[in-house]
This record gives sequence, C-alpha cells and structure tokens, in this order.
Amino acid sequence: MTKPLAAIGLMSGTSMDGIDAALIRTDGEDVVEHVAAMSLAYAPRERDLLARALADALSLTDRNARPGCLGEAEAMVTARHAEAVEALLEQAGLKRKTIDVIGFHGQTVLHRPEARLTVQIGDGAALARATGISVVADLRAADVAAGGEGAPLAPAYHRALAAALKERPVVFVNIGGVANVTWIGTDGGMLAFDTGPGNALMDDWALRHTGAPCDREGKLAGAGLLDADAFKALATNPYFEQAVPKSLDRNAFDVSCLEGLSPADGMATLLHFTATSIARAAGWFPAPPTMWVICGGGRRNPVLIREIRGLLEPLGQAVRTAEEVGIDGDIVEAEAWAYMAVRSLKGLPITWPSTTRTPKPMTGGVLFRV
Repeated sequence: MTKPLAAIGLMSGTSMDGIDAALIRTDGEDVVEHVAAMSLAYAPRERDLLARALADALSLTDRNARPGCLGEAEAMVTARHAEAVEALLEQAGLKRKTIDVIGFHGQTVLHRPEARLTVQIGDGAALARATGISVVADLRAADVAAGGEGAPLAPAYHRALAAALKERPVVFVNIGGVANVTWIGTDGGMLAFDTGPGNALMDDWALRHTGAPCDREGKLAGAGLLDADAFKALATNPYFEQAVPKSLDRNAFDVSCLEGLSPADGMATLLHFTATSIARAAGWFPAPPTMWVICGGGRRNPVLIREIRGLLEPLGQAVRTAEEVGIDGDIVEAEAWAYMAVRSLKGLPITWPSTTRTPKPMTGGVLFRV
C-alpha cells in the first residue's frame, strides 16, 4: 500500500449555487480518510454572472476561448475557489504545506461531447499560485478528446465508497443540476451515465416564478398537480432512448411546454420528470440493484425523495439517502475530485468504457505545480 496523500477537492456543480470543498487522505485506491468539508455559497450577483457566462458559452467552438463575460466569470470562479481552500484549511487547523494536491473541477459552461467539446472555466495555474498548492484541473478534457462523454466522473469514487456497504448491486445517485447514476455490481463492475435533469430545471423555475433559488422542502411542488401533456413532452425527449453511457448539458431540455402552467403545477411536473428520469435508469442496468444511495442537493427535497421511493421501493429496491448509510451526501462530489486528483498524479484511470464510453480506461487532468 502506498502512502496516502492529503488532497482537497473543489466542486462547483451545474446548480451553480456555490462551491463544495473537502479534504481527504487517500492512496487513490482503497484508503479514504474523511478529514474536513465546508461549502461556500455564490452571491446572487455571482450566480447572475455565471448565468450570463452560460449564454455566452453557447457560441464556443474553441474550449480555450473566453468571449463575452467568460473571462470575468473565470476570474471570479478562480478567486472564490481560492477563498474556499483558505476557509477549509482554517476550519481544519492545517497549513497549506501539509496538502499534497487540489482537485479543481471549475464551472461547466458548455458540455457537448458529441462535438468533442467540454468547457469548465477556472484557471488552474492561477489557483495554484493563489493557494501555494499544486492543482490538478481539467479532468474531463482528455476523456472527451478521446471520444468519451467526459461525464459522469465520480464513479471511481462511488466504487471506493461502496466498499463499506454490503449491498450489491448498489447504485449511487447524484442529484445535482443534472442527475447521474453509478451502478456497481457484485464483482465491482461499473455502469454510469447521466439520467436526465436533477435540480437545474426546478431551480430555474423557482427563480423565475418565486425569486427563490430553489423549491425549499419541495413545498411549491407539493402544492401543485402534474400536467400530463407537459410531462409527456418532456419525457419523450430522444435522450432517454440513447444508449448508455451518455451525458447531458445542463440546458438540454426545452421547458417551453410548461408555459401557461401555474408556478406550483409547473414545479410538480418538473419534479415528477426528474424522479421518473432517475427511476427509468434502471432499465439500462445489467441487474436490478438492491439499494439506491441518493447523494447531492436533491436528497434534501423530501417530495422528490418520496416520489423516487414510490417508484422504486415497490420493486423491492431500497432507496436510502447518503446519510442513512453513513455518508455525507453534500460532499461526495468534492471528495471525488480530491480522490481523482490523487489518481491523476499516479497515472491511474479515472474513466472507463462503461462509465463514459471512452475507448479504453483513461487517466486525465492537467497538473499545475507550485
């Protein structure tokens, strides 16, 4: 067994609500020690800047170009991530010299793997200079350049977490802006893909109709009724018939079918769409799972979790939130980036044909040394 490294993972997901930071010690394989974690929220003006960056990114054909407000957004993302590192080290009572590496996701502004294009803004070199710690960034790029989907990337870490669970097959679900699953079989084999929307469509609807960044506790959805016609329009998107592995851009779904619905009915329809999209993923699994472990911000929506349970538990498939199996569901993805940074340093695979459709197991990431 090699000596574990101290690694910080930084994740800013497609929900664009803030930064999750986590510190673990790991050998990049079996040993994982959870040390500290925290979150740093984006201010409303910063979320607005990121929303404008998404719009400006639609015209990108060069992943290194920064037209419109993308340069400003990248500088903001980098600076806030440096703040998150400092806050995490202060919370943990550690000096920066004790940290071996940072795994830096950045902020995805465009994801078009079919065009071999994925763009995450965030300056790895600048982050290394600001923190005094070596940074591994751009972990998706090599996979996409080789013809892979570039997402999801957390399956390697999901398999490490699954080592502590007796249930097999087991599925890890991350409900961020986009939802994704990792199926782990009895022999450790994996299948992973994006299932469809996570929180992004619901969050956008809440912001547009209530001014709130999300539907807290699912209260708006709980007060509404499903609109069958709008749901059918959403659920017949050709993405769901596309073979796995597969991945999605945050803005892949057209929600114009919801126009004219009340805020509550629109939210109820979007929540049902998210829940059924996750449950439909089971149709692709090699064998039915005995348990689904729900991670990410979506697990905090009790109406969404109740709906997912109602779809899966009658089939004899248990649904558990991460905390119910001893995992902090808020920081799994941040820890995954720390874990993958260590694997990248060691040249170990972070993607496989069964997780991203890459032609062979691949490592990834660009190292920025201090």
